[in-house]
Amino acid sequence: MDRFSALEAELARRCPGLELRSEEPMSKHTTFRIGGPARLMALPKTMEKAQTILKTAAELGVDPFFLGNGSNLLVADRGYPGFVVKLVGEFEEICFHPAPKGGRPLLTAGGAALLSTLSKTALHWGLTGLEFASGIPGSVGGAVTMNAGAYGGEIAQVLEEVTALDLEGNRRTFSAGSCGFGYRRSVFSGGDFLILEATFQLDPGNPAAIKARMDELAAQRKAKQPLEFPSAGSTFKRPPGYFAAALIDQCGLKGLTVGGAQVSEKHAGFVINRGGASCADVLALADQVKERVFQQTNVELELEIKVLGSGM
Repeated sequence: MDRFSALEAELARRCPGLELRSEEPMSKHTTFRIGGPARLMALPKTMEKAQTILKTAAELGVDPFFLGNGSNLLVADRGYPGFVVKLVGEFEEICFHPAPKGGRPLLTAGGAALLSTLSKTALHWGLTGLEFASGIPGSVGGAVTMNAGAYGGEIAQVLEEVTALDLEGNRRTFSAGSCGFGYRRSVFSGGDFLILEATFQLDPGNPAAIKARMDELAAQRKAKQPLEFPSAGSTFKRPPGYFAAALIDQCGLKGLTVGGAQVSEKHAGFVINRGGASCADVLALADQVKERVFQQTNVELELEIKVLGSGM
């Protein structure tokens, strides 16, 4: 019995009712719709089950990969020969906390809650500060991990506190100031913590104005981004002093294609899956883009999307 089979058997024993999936297609769990099977996936619905999963994995020497909505992820065609943990159930819930005397209202969201749902909840309660997140397809956990942002806003600006588990299943609390936020990174970026929930401190606002701003950003996204095709959003990080999309466009690379992968003709910063794209297609295309941009501009582009697995 290999260690993954042993882990599956032990989790089934320790966590009755836990959903476990063997050889789960990762293409079903990424917005790119690309990727082979994960050797084992666990989908805990409660903190107790999540703790048991991590403690058991640590005991058996299995390192987990924490999966959110898969909106910034490209998985190898051969899949991922490892253990994936994806939160569900209570981790999709969002709670409103009225402002204490002299304070500001809060929203607490589970790590599996979608940013789009969180921003709509803020609108419902007349809270401003999350309008920028309304069109970001990621989960709260993923957004905190990479300090997601758009249109001048980012998670670090509104985050109050994070509750997470370390790899041994110990519960940890992080203030916003201890999260080590930078451009598309945080202390969680290394995969050493499973984010259970995050609390956001917001300001009361005018619901009509909040809705108008969300509608404005949605219209901008629809006009400028290839939302009709599977992708992982911005493919490359923003180089210091430049914009990746502008450099790619300047080099005449819009529409460049490898297999089913293409540099979007609408937004050069997006590599899209036009149909049947493989991980190998996307990476080969990204390499061509990086090489040609460097040749023509002397600027090095770096992938923003995370690649999981090897042997594409």
